[in-house]
Formats: sequence, C-alpha cells, structure tokens
Amino acid sequence: MLKHRLIAVVLVRDGQVIQTVKFKHTNVIHSHAIYAIESFNRWAIDEIIVLNVSKNEATKDEFVEIVHDISEECFVPLSAGGWLNKVDYARDLLANGADKIVVNTHAFNYPEFIGDLAKRFGTQSIIVSIDSKIGVYEKEFVAIDRGSKITDTETLEWAQKAESLGGGEIFINSVDFDGNRKGYNLKLIKSLAEALSIPVIAMGGVLKWEHLAEGIVQANAAAVAAANIFHYTEHSTKKAKKYLLESGLKFRKI
Repeated sequence: MLKHRLIAVVLVRDGQVIQTVKFKHTNVIHSHAIYAIESFNRWAIDEIIVLNVSKNEATKDEFVEIVHDISEECFVPLSAGGWLNKVDYARDLLANGADKIVVNTHAFNYPEFIGDLAKRFGTQSIIVSIDSKIGVYEKEFVAIDRGSKITDTETLEWAQKAESLGGGEIFINSVDFDGNRKGYNLKLIKSLAEALSIPVIAMGGVLKWEHLAEGIVQANAAAVAAANIFHYTEHSTKKAKKYLLESGLKFRKI
C-alpha cells in the first residue's frame, strides 16, 4: 500500500507569505517565503507546495527567484505554481528547483495546455489545481482567477477531463471551506477520489490534526495539505505527522 503524504502549502503574495479565508487575503505571516520553509520540520513534512497568489502577473520573475531560494533550503519534493500560462515559465520553475508544477486557471481556459506540459515534462510533474465553489442545488462548480469567477463547469467533470489530458495529480480546494477551520469539504474530495485514478490532494479548512485524518479515512484522499495552521502552531508538521501515525495511517515516519 502506498503511503499517504502530508503537504505544507505556502501562499505567496508579492513576495510575502499570507493567510487566506475563503480566498480573501487576510494578513501577512512572513516577510519572505524562506522563513516559512525554515519553520517546517524537514523530517516530518513530505512535500511543500508554494503558490504565487499575487494579483499582478508581473510578480512571475520574482516568484522564480523565491522558488530558487526555497529549493536551496528544502529537502523534500517542492511544487510551484501561480500565473503559470506558458510552457517556458513551467521550464523556468523546474529549472530553479521545483520538482512539480501546479496549473489552474490557464489550464481550465486552454485544456490542451495540460497535454503540452505533460508531453514536455511528463505526467508525474503536473499537478492540476482546482478551486471549487458550491452552487445551485448544492452542486460543485469550478472557480477560476483565484476563486473570483465561478464557471458553469462542474468540478468532477473538469477533474476527469484534466486527468484524461495528462494531469498527474489533482489539488482540490473548496472556496467555501478555505480558512473556515471546520475541516475539509469531505463530500467533494471523496467524489473526486472515487472517480479518478490519479492522486487527489485535499486542501482547505484544517484547524485540528483530526481534520487531516478525516481527509484520508473519510474522503480517501491520497494526500492531505494545509497552509494557515502550519504557520501558527510550533513544530506543527512534526505534531501533525505524529498524530497521523498514531492513528494507524500509512505515512512516512518522522
């Protein structure tokens, strides 16, 4: 049986690490992303995802430098994304230390982009990030442009298409659950995990270590991720991993 993964997510806006609640940027946590990386226990966390959530596309070059700096201190797999709309930019991120790239809005608007990336860099390097919003009749719909625009495409439909085009993993976040501290959108995550053959990474809403376990046990996620909680709890990733292991779940040991 494959081991599950515990992933720390670092959200970067204009070079600073920020906290979000329902995709609204609420406050700055660190002045530079490197400080967030230093605070993680390198032997407890399994992967790190760093995302450029700046509203200005002009931050792309600065973000490449940030990824490079992080990779110098990061001893676990590192994924990077945000404003990823060109193959050359994906190459720059990978050349500067990212092991995987994360695509979202541009991939939704131009689905063939996933295939272009997979052909160039391999399916194993492509994480398709999907932001989901609850709409009419409690159905889930894809949200793009950093969650600001709700489309008429159902989330599961897009996830299945993304997989067929060459996506290697799905990183699913719920706009409604983001920062609510009540746990993951388990119903949404489970629907994707049961329908897809590629790994599903759960994100959004974690306050307690129990929420991480629920993502595995109740929603069948391959990996569980969080952002805000890891920045505010001392030795947080080590404590989270310890709880998950003591719960009998299959994770890499500390």
